[in-house]
Amino acid sequence: MKWYNYVACFFAGMFLANVVPHYIHGISGDPFPTPFADPPGKGLSSPTVNIVWALTNLVIGVLLYRAGKINRQNMVGMIIFFIGIAAISIMLSIGFQDKMHQ
Repeated sequence: MKWYNYVACFFAGMFLANVVPHYIHGISGDPFPTPFADPPGKGLSSPTVNIVWALTNLVIGVLLYRAGKINRQNMVGMIIFFIGIAAISIMLSIGFQDKMHQ
């Protein structure tokens, strides 16, 4: 595989993991931060905006997943994919910890 396939693996993990919080809050009817809130990433966006943002992340993540050629035979790609998931998960857990206090 080429280097850019591994970059796609990493970002596929990030985008696909980012689907989860936005989709869960959106279908639950809860406002949640998105890049479109005021201020971006800190203010709360409507549940509908969160669903649209989740679906956008899903489409981008699937396209990157395919570009990364992720499969069980490519363990390096799988590991990089899971590193992307871990990276965004940890960053979001830190960034959104104050959300409950708004």
